[in-house]
Amino acid sequence: MTAALGRRLDLGTANRPVWAGWSGVALGVFAWWLTLPPLLVRTPAPSLVIAAAAVGLGLWTVREGERRLGWGAVVAGVIGAVGAVAATQSGEGHLNDVVVWSALAAAMLRFATPLVFGALGGIVSERSGVVNIGLEGMMLCGAFFAIYGADLVNGWIGGLLIGMAAGAVLALVHAVFSISLRADQIVSGFAVNFLALGLTGYIFLYHYGEKGTPDDLPQVPDVSLPITSIPFFGPALDNLNLLIWIALLLVLLVWLFVFRTPTGLRLRSVGENPRAAATVGISVYKVRYFSVIASGALAAMGGAFLSLGFVHSFSQNMTAGRGFIALAVVIVGKWRPGPALVAALVFGFTQALAQRLPTFSESSATLLQALPYVVTLIAVAGLVGRSIPPAADGVPYSKE
Repeated sequence: MTAALGRRLDLGTANRPVWAGWSGVALGVFAWWLTLPPLLVRTPAPSLVIAAAAVGLGLWTVREGERRLGWGAVVAGVIGAVGAVAATQSGEGHLNDVVVWSALAAAMLRFATPLVFGALGGIVSERSGVVNIGLEGMMLCGAFFAIYGADLVNGWIGGLLIGMAAGAVLALVHAVFSISLRADQIVSGFAVNFLALGLTGYIFLYHYGEKGTPDDLPQVPDVSLPITSIPFFGPALDNLNLLIWIALLLVLLVWLFVFRTPTGLRLRSVGENPRAAATVGISVYKVRYFSVIASGALAAMGGAFLSLGFVHSFSQNMTAGRGFIALAVVIVGKWRPGPALVAALVFGFTQALAQRLPTFSESSATLLQALPYVVTLIAVAGLVGRSIPPAADGVPYSKE
């Protein structure tokens, strides 16, 4: 009993730097939040004191050996202090226009949804050992062919299925080169992206010309919930597009499939050690083909949301790099659906914020649109060192 108590005390002591680091991050966020609606504290003094505490906790955490988390707390404290000073120098009218939390939350979900679909596709593919750089092209194919299919069959369900099929076919091309021909998976993925860009652009101009897609295309419906009276959550979750809810549901379903089913176990074993998997009778080729094709269909759903559920039209290269951000979400999320969802929401929030920040300065509106990409670079540079991919990820397999 004494020994067990000692082990618990040692474990609690070992966890102190971690708790201190996360507390520093939370204090840095709180320091900024104090000066934003609805609190709107108009003096930076309290925030600066709290930010200083965050920096102090971060430095103590660094001294105790948790360097990455400690420096994260220091950065959070500095950003909290700078943000608080900037907020107190801004007019309350501008702050109330920009920081509408329910509207920001709803926009965050809309911007995060294509990233969630793309990231789930990347997780399924890379857990089987195939790097899918072609997510961008598969999302773009899904966006165009969903619109084209909805116009063709006069229904959004048919359009969604046609878009998913187009993404799956493009993924099959990537699978043939990466799995059967054992080509470099990075090169194959980029080739797929260029193929999708040229193919969708050509068919779009040939079929719709300069007039663009029709205005009366079928659209994925919004879901209205009787929760508008609930503070914050009601307005944020009401009238969200159906595909947003499907994306959130798929996060749970993909997690259950990959980590809680025998098929998911086989998929992960192929991604970790394909030769060992083959010795127990698992077909490495079949598992990888299935995973890459499913990855293309999932990524295409993200593109279909953009065209059918969000913008309600198609324009050339409308995915605008979202497939590459989805890859960053996979890395930051450590190849797991739950953390990937959190990372996608962070990127979605920065994009939602970037849409509102031009209220402060219209002249810098174009520069502010780069905020999500800057956050992507910072997140990957800061977290990729701790993200360990599947052991056989990107390694071609051949039977002996």
